[in-house]
Amino acid sequence: MMRVRLKADGRIVEILPDGSEQALSTRLEAILAQAAPRDRAIDSQAAPAPSEARDAVYARGVRARTKLTQAEFAARIGVPVETVRNWEQGKRSPRGPARALLKVIEKAPDVAFAVLRRDGAQPADDAEQSAQAKLRINSSI
Repeated sequence: MMRVRLKADGRIVEILPDGSEQALSTRLEAILAQAAPRDRAIDSQAAPAPSEARDAVYARGVRARTKLTQAEFAARIGVPVETVRNWEQGKRSPRGPARALLKVIEKAPDVAFAVLRRDGAQPADDAEQSAQAKLRINSSI
């Protein structure tokens, strides 16, 4: 039995018994390409859909307004930097909780980052202190 894996870049590799990977022969790739539906092959090489492009612009804009690098932004929200890159390049769209978090960051970045702070350290500036004060007031309701 042959074990194969689809890589992120679209290549198909064989998983060898020692755990290493080896590119499949071109003959096997040709057989698999013929077996795949034609529409799927065309869609995978097409430009991102308009909604994906809007999501990419939105994610990039939210991060740009925070004046953080991709790595800093990813660390602040607790996701891998690759996730932020994929959002901004239109490879993936933020869904569900991630979209909600981006909306909160867009409207109140100081509050969002204060809530997400993991180390329990005191806020570094007055804006973060006022954000925490607002958070305490709102959470007592």
